[in-house]
Amino acid sequence: MSSYEVELVVGQINLAADGVLALTLRHPLGEQLPGWEPGAHIDVVLGPDLERQYSLCGDPADRREWRVAVLREPDGRGGSAHVHGRLEVGDKVRVRGPRNRFALLPSPRYLFVAGGIGITPILPMLAAAEAAGADWTLLYGGRTRGSMAFTGELRRYGDRVSVAPQDESGLLDLASVLDAPRPDTLVYCCGPGPLLDAVEERCAKWPSGTLHVERFRPEVPEVQNAGGETEFEVVLERSGRTLTVPADASVLDTVRAAGVEVLFSCTEGTCGTCETDVLDGTPDHRDSVLTDEERGAGETMLICVSRCLGKRLVLDL
Repeated sequence: MSSYEVELVVGQINLAADGVLALTLRHPLGEQLPGWEPGAHIDVVLGPDLERQYSLCGDPADRREWRVAVLREPDGRGGSAHVHGRLEVGDKVRVRGPRNRFALLPSPRYLFVAGGIGITPILPMLAAAEAAGADWTLLYGGRTRGSMAFTGELRRYGDRVSVAPQDESGLLDLASVLDAPRPDTLVYCCGPGPLLDAVEERCAKWPSGTLHVERFRPEVPEVQNAGGETEFEVVLERSGRTLTVPADASVLDTVRAAGVEVLFSCTEGTCGTCETDVLDGTPDHRDSVLTDEERGAGETMLICVSRCLGKRLVLDL
């Protein structure tokens, strides 16, 4: 996990599509920014209690600037409204990262599926797959053609990319690309929850480890403790402290209330910032980040949402 944190300057603001702004961020002294790989995101602090995660969608080889894209969401929680309504070229924003829970793994073939603003982490993946000589295709859907960002940049890939606006062709034809598992193929998908749910359902018969998704909103967790929330004990191994997590508070809330510093961001279990090593005990995973294998191993947990299946957890804090 990167510990890089700095104030960056907004270098450019461009309209990438209807309701989508693309921003470039640069170091105020012209210093190089940390390297990153496709799938990475950064935490952007827009104001007090206003912090959002945005996928990097520029060129990883360009260390002079980072590019993100922000969709205006009228019913959002304030982040997009701030970017679209108040942020200007020359403004400074505090940034942490980059972090990557959506890394592009090596494969001879890829199937990419993007919905709306979900194209942002996929865009640098396409360039990486192309550079590696992999066989790949992209199925990209959105409400309208005008609302779909970066379609101009995608034209250079020709018929590898299928752009399918909903008002022209309906919902994405997932059956045509996902009903039959393909050998030696990884599937990467990012977009709204219903799209991810549909892709996960169709990929259930594909080999384990084939599908990789990134969610912008938390999925509804399957709570293992069906008897309701209960308090439990958390031991902070490095701090030498033992705390009680109440039934109505998270591990993160409890740890912070005790004065223990810990990195966190979304508080929804979607960004991975607060991922913490578990030294003993069994977590009740409620995040939208860890894979089934990682949850089964129980070696880490997202302390902003996940709890304990027993009476005691020992954490590396």
